Formats: sequence, C-alpha cells, structure tokens
Amino acid sequence: MNKQEVALLSKEIELLMNERTRLLRVVGAAAVLVANTDPGVLPEGAMDAAEMLSEMLNALPEETLKDALESVQAEVA
Repeated sequence: MNKQEVALLSKEIELLMNERTRLLRVVGAAAVLVANTDPGVLPEGAMDAAEMLSEMLNALPEETLKDALESVQAEVA
C-alpha cells in the first residue's frame, strides 16, 4: 500500500469510529427512554413503537448495549 491509500484508510476508519460513537449515544438514549417509560400511559401506536425498540435493544450484544449506556452515562440497575 502506498501512503495515499494508507491515509484514505485511516480517514475512513476515523469516520467509522466517529459514526459508531454517535450511534452508541443514540442507542444509549433509546435504552434509557425505554427503561423509564411507563407502558400504562402510552397510546397504542407509541406502545407498538416502544415494544419494537425494546426488542431491537434486547437483540444487541450485551457488550454493545453496555458501551451504549456508558456513552450516555446511564447507570445500569
């Protein structure tokens, strides 16, 4: 690989790491929202969306969810 290719790969890795950081923050915030939502007060449409979000969060690898919660300084009970 030449220097230009290495520089392009390095830049791409940096962009991907920044995107991962942003996505972890979104996932962490979503997890906190789901954890603090009272399903008894949600309208039906919102309940369906919250349930789908909860299922997607539960499907994440444990380490990813832990990283996401740490990214928003959420405390795990």
